[in-house]
Amino acid sequence: MRSGHRFLRWALTALIALVPAHAFAQASDAAVKAAFLPRFARYVTWPPAAVPKGSNPFVLCVIGSDPFGSMLDDAARSQSVDGRKIAVRRLDGAAGADGCQIAFVGGSKGQTAAQMLSALAGKPLLTVTDGGTGGARGMIHFTVVGGHVRFFIDEASAAQRGLSISSRLLALAIGVKQR
Repeated sequence: MRSGHRFLRWALTALIALVPAHAFAQASDAAVKAAFLPRFARYVTWPPAAVPKGSNPFVLCVIGSDPFGSMLDDAARSQSVDGRKIAVRRLDGAAGADGCQIAFVGGSKGQTAAQMLSALAGKPLLTVTDGGTGGARGMIHFTVVGGHVRFFIDEASAAQRGLSISSRLLALAIGVKQR
């Protein structure tokens, strides 16, 4: 029986060695970003008209490509904002973003992230983008520095849409475009 365990251990080690190291890093980066996304809601104040009514949840929308899958759903399930749950919606394009408080904008075959951000301009929602998917930048923009997930914040853009970002979140950013 012991030799069976040794063989299993060897087989798993061999299998892991066949998977490129960047595959583990990508999964790890996506998991960290998925964990960050619903937490951002705690550090942003929206205009009263943009806050969900009654007991409705805060809505985090993934617009375009979804690099997170169930990791985002799991992360959102464990978070709340002012006693409200956080619901995740996935949209093909920016047209269905009414009712979202946070939008991760990933772009798609039919619409680039820049086009989606343009379509969302003027709406009181926190836009988040990822440096790994192109040059377009939302109010929060993920990047990887030294193997760690970090982010930039465009406080000026947020203020133009009536959003206020907490100084606690601003302090964690590696760069902030001031109001």
